[in-house]
Amino acid sequence: MRITRRILAQTTAGALLGFLLTTASSSVLAQSTPGEQTKETSVKPSLKAGAATSNISPWLDLSINGGLRDGKVKYLHDELHARALVLDDGKTKLAIVVCDSCMIPREVVVRAKQVIEKQSGIAADHVLISATHAHSCPTAGAVFQSLPDPEYQEFLSVRIADAVQRAINGLEPALIGWGAGKNENQVFNRRWKMKPGTVPPDPFGKTADRAKMNPGIANPNLVEPAGPTDPEVPIVSVKAVNGRPIALLANYSLHYVGGVGPGHVSADYYGAFADRVKELKQADRLDPPFVAMMSNGTSGDINNINFRKAHEPAGPYGRIRLVANELATEVVRVEKTIAYRDHVTLDARAEDLRLGVRLPNEEELAAAKATLDAWPKDKPLTGLSEVYARDSILLSQYPKTVPANIQALRIGDLAIVAIPCEVFVEIGLKLKAESPIKPTFTIELANGYNGYLPTKEQHQLGGYETWRARSSYLEVDAASKITDKALDLLKSLDQAR
Repeated sequence: MRITRRILAQTTAGALLGFLLTTASSSVLAQSTPGEQTKETSVKPSLKAGAATSNISPWLDLSINGGLRDGKVKYLHDELHARALVLDDGKTKLAIVVCDSCMIPREVVVRAKQVIEKQSGIAADHVLISATHAHSCPTAGAVFQSLPDPEYQEFLSVRIADAVQRAINGLEPALIGWGAGKNENQVFNRRWKMKPGTVPPDPFGKTADRAKMNPGIANPNLVEPAGPTDPEVPIVSVKAVNGRPIALLANYSLHYVGGVGPGHVSADYYGAFADRVKELKQADRLDPPFVAMMSNGTSGDINNINFRKAHEPAGPYGRIRLVANELATEVVRVEKTIAYRDHVTLDARAEDLRLGVRLPNEEELAAAKATLDAWPKDKPLTGLSEVYARDSILLSQYPKTVPANIQALRIGDLAIVAIPCEVFVEIGLKLKAESPIKPTFTIELANGYNGYLPTKEQHQLGGYETWRARSSYLEVDAASKITDKALDLLKSLDQAR
């Protein structure tokens, strides 16, 4: 696979140093007391683990997606990474990669998994690749008016594969444990039921919506949130047999926080969390490097804005740092209570599910073309109607059905579900409650991108997340079908252990 000079320029000195440290040295820096170290070193574990990061920061002037209009990279506030954890029980390997990206399309994921399987032998269904959904990252997949640079897509797939291979290069005997914390302060359902007659028409001129996303703080027309929240913070902690931390994977059902500068590239609270965990654990100068990562749970309808009352104003990056600090503090607290295991068995299942596409009909397509014909050709699209008209025309070129890769991993008595959508929180809560393996949590925007995933009931309420576009196009029953498939995979994993 060709890597251009521009791509090679993105491999920073820090990333190169991480590679050298991971592969060249067997020295360790213990983080336990002498008594703890002696006790843990006497164990002869069969589990091995390795972790590594790859720098996936963009070059300037690339597209930034996440909004209705395109942005351009003008400033790198903080570097972006693909953070990888590889586990090996002696028979089976699993790889989990969390990338600082808004969303990663299926073709980039497939390309990365092909390289990973060729290099390491890890089968594609044993590799989970997810995006955090930070809205201040370069465009990896086309959405609204943002188009990806093919060169960056190639770079991203290669660097994801690099992270996994370097984690494999660093495999060492390890201990693993998991637990869950809680933070109710930063999760609010962003969809609200509104008083009759107060919801504006949708981009297609229809007035059937009964719910509105981000309705405005202290809006007098608020009735109640349209759904629940999930404040749980699951974590998986991995450390060497002498106590040196290797990796920490966390999960939280919260959309990006934002509040970055114009044209800024940032990993949002996901990257700030990783940095803060290192700081709290005094683990930011270890050899091999410690890797902390925050994955996105089921946050399709969740943000951190309390619409009942305004929160105190914060400057640029202020809310990001606040959320990151609260979550890191909770995770480090919970980690101290975890019981570690020297051996767990690993397993995985994955299946492509064919789902229908809500294609525009002939009348809707004609209306979309008429809307665009009336817009001045030399002006960028700024109105909702025009933006959605363009998306309707582009969506009309989609096939009638598309594949969505549903995946489930088992790590001992823990299960992780992966769904390639912005998943509504009700779905994640249902999977946690009905999974035969406890505990279970879900990582969204994993192994591809298939838009929003509202439940059938939420479709009936309408609102932004249900408006037909390339950001929300799956059939109305997609949520129930995906949930059923995920539960089937979990049952298969449970029966096989």
